[in-house]
Amino acid sequence: MTSSYPSTPLEKFDHQDKVFAQAFTILQQAVDQQAFPAASVAVTHQGNLVALKAVGTFTYEEQPGAPHFSPGAPFLASFARKPALSLPKGGDFPVHPSTLFDLASLTKVVATTTMAMLLYERGLLDLEAPAAAIVPEFTTDKEKDPRRHEVTLHMLLAHSSGLPAHEKFYLKARTREELLQAAFTTPLAANPATQAVYSDIGFIILGAALERLADESLDRFCQREIFAPLSMTHTTFNPPVEIRAQIPPTADERPGSKEEPCGSDTPVRQLPQASPPQNGSQQASRSTFRQRVIQGEVYDENASVLGGVAPQAGLFSTAADLAKFAQTMLDQGNPILRPETVTLFTRRESTPPGTTRALGWDTPSTPSLSGKYFSPQSFGHLGYTGTSLWIDPTRQLSITLLTNRTWPDSSNQTINQVRPKLHDAIIEALEKKN
Repeated sequence: MTSSYPSTPLEKFDHQDKVFAQAFTILQQAVDQQAFPAASVAVTHQGNLVALKAVGTFTYEEQPGAPHFSPGAPFLASFARKPALSLPKGGDFPVHPSTLFDLASLTKVVATTTMAMLLYERGLLDLEAPAAAIVPEFTTDKEKDPRRHEVTLHMLLAHSSGLPAHEKFYLKARTREELLQAAFTTPLAANPATQAVYSDIGFIILGAALERLADESLDRFCQREIFAPLSMTHTTFNPPVEIRAQIPPTADERPGSKEEPCGSDTPVRQLPQASPPQNGSQQASRSTFRQRVIQGEVYDENASVLGGVAPQAGLFSTAADLAKFAQTMLDQGNPILRPETVTLFTRRESTPPGTTRALGWDTPSTPSLSGKYFSPQSFGHLGYTGTSLWIDPTRQLSITLLTNRTWPDSSNQTINQVRPKLHDAIIEALEKKN
């Protein structure tokens, strides 16, 4: 049984600038080279929060005299003291450890997968149940494909359902109901359980199933059962309008720019339309779907049509809050989950052949964006806006990295070089310290 107190890591980062000098230099150099405008990193090790650092500014234009404030200031009050950012007129603000970021697909593990774990523990979720038993609309596609009855909740979590990676439903669907129907009726691209294809569509269907099993929306369930018990006070879907100007923007979708297929963080989306310049500068191509600057609202277009509360994207949080969540996973689920549940969901799947996926989570591949030191027992996930969370039970280590690398468009892939270098430098610093 789990205990009733949260596993909040103890803060021990007084000497972080000295201990992690090389890692922080890598992060600052990435900002200087425009891999991303803003970044926030948190590191927990052996139960302690040993690093919490923010670098950069909201965009690539600095504004002298932007206000600084204490990272420990109350959530709403700290934002209210800062003047509103007016991006169309230029200007910028520095980021702080209490700055919220769009987590993108970290939503899949922090919110959706954890909800699945809780429902599994309570006997409400049978991993081998057919998805169609809970979401009958899943079998109403025009082709009446009999393979759809074989798709289980387990397969949706493990990205082995046979569903394709991503579809731009938002181009036709104008309401949440229309987009869900489009997802429910998407034809399979492969036989179920034969290959692992990272699928946003699968998670949209999974999310609908979880909400029906819980008889409650994803955001309400997660707030009560995950975020509140873990004191993740800065974690939310759809941040309040009054604080959105104090969240780093993720895209410039104003008219007059060339459209690119931005949206989810699937492998299809991870390939830029053209090779980025050698200096890492942004290309001109960008999405114009919403025709405005995307700031404080979900970057993912399908999630936007779903109302900002979506199982594949939509969560906003801080590095410090994610450190609390990571410490809970390192503490074998305490205080919200049982150890055996954490083990089940974070263990790499044995099938399909070659998969690196666990249930909801991913595990290090070879090579891995987690770097070269994370153990085979590690698990983690990436987010398309430039976020990541990697957890290593063997080292009792977690590294959270939040950025807005998609500003002003999603063509820049430099973060793929930054992530492993940063992770390696952090682990090397900890080994040297010990």
